[in-house]
Amino acid sequence: MTQIDYAKKGEITPLMKVVAEEERLSPEYIRNGVASGIIVIPSNSKNHSTKYIGIGKGLRTKVNANIGTSPDVVDIEGEIRKAHIAEKYGADTIMDLSTGGSLSLIRRKIKEAFSGPLGTVPIYEIACRKAEMKIDFREAKEDEILDIIEEHAKDGVDFVTVHCGVTKCVIDTLKSQGRIMDIVSRGGAILAAWMEYNKKENPLYSHFDKVLDIAREYDLTLSLGDGLRPGSIIDSTDRPQIEELIVLGELRDRALEAGVQVMIEGPGHIPIHEVKMNVEIEKSICKGAPFYVLGPIVTDIAPGYDHITSAIGGALAAAYGADFLCYVTPAEHIGLPTEDDVKEGVIATRIAAHAGDIAKGLSGALDIDKKISTARRRLDWKKQRKLAINPEKIAAEKGVGTCTMCGNYCAIKIIEQYVTSETGKKQKPEINQKSKIHRSM
Repeated sequence: MTQIDYAKKGEITPLMKVVAEEERLSPEYIRNGVASGIIVIPSNSKNHSTKYIGIGKGLRTKVNANIGTSPDVVDIEGEIRKAHIAEKYGADTIMDLSTGGSLSLIRRKIKEAFSGPLGTVPIYEIACRKAEMKIDFREAKEDEILDIIEEHAKDGVDFVTVHCGVTKCVIDTLKSQGRIMDIVSRGGAILAAWMEYNKKENPLYSHFDKVLDIAREYDLTLSLGDGLRPGSIIDSTDRPQIEELIVLGELRDRALEAGVQVMIEGPGHIPIHEVKMNVEIEKSICKGAPFYVLGPIVTDIAPGYDHITSAIGGALAAAYGADFLCYVTPAEHIGLPTEDDVKEGVIATRIAAHAGDIAKGLSGALDIDKKISTARRRLDWKKQRKLAINPEKIAAEKGVGTCTMCGNYCAIKIIEQYVTSETGKKQKPEINQKSKIHRSM
């Protein structure tokens, strides 16, 4: 029995109760959301995480952090440290995107190190294994591609990205239309190359029932990947992207009927004025399925600052209804992220998610803003530090008083002394001679 099976029978599971309490919602709301496919609770039924989260409509916007080795940098302990950093600064989930070293060992170690749900992209491992064997990855058998999904499930993975929508028809559309950046998804590119070489349909699409059987056995949440997501804002919202989304919408229906939880992955690179439209299109085509977006990045001109470009897009996407934001680090488009890049990416994306939650009008979203504003009004730095999204930005020794930006000219202090205070209204201001502003004529 999967979470959807229980939900459709009207049963509220322990996982649903935990999510309901965390979100300040009724268990019945969560149950109904899972049953209708607008909420997912990624949790491998045979290897539970210690922390359960819900993703979907009416819930707090969640944040994912990508970590993992590369063929050039295989430092497992370094990735474990990144997992700890991601959790410390508020990531709700982690995706292990490793492509170097013992991938099974790495994901098991990350699973042990991180309390929340873990996601992976199984198709990466097929390519890596073939490379180790000095075999062209395009020679992988269909059964190998499908079996690797089950291997990940056995290792305790809670959700997997599967690029089932990269079909022959979608690739034909891509070829006929053309793009500046054809395919920037690694998983999408691997499958497109395999299809071209073997002259066959994408096995994740043609054997989707087998994918569903595996997912059902482990209650594995499928994150239907956007292999045709735009890698440039110039390519945004084009025919290949939308055609793939239509395929994913159809697969979402099949998954829900089979009792398998599903999220839909989204772009990518989108200019600001198309963010709302992209969220609305996904919600319409995929019938409200949770939308998991990478960023989105709203301009291509800022290598080294793409945690900012993506936070802008992420805040808008969340405000318009996206449910799950995949972080982007400053190293995006440059190289493997460092530990500090992971920290900056998580914090920037959490800010975006919270801003979106305020716009959504989620219950309690404004509570912490009110508390920190009250502390700021009182010049209470210790309280501000406690409430800040990153307390380290405020010096621990700060107590109560003005900061060095304004000093005696602090607006809050001036109003407190001379406007709102009854005794202060009668006093003449004492000007510190050293602080006088001199004007030159």
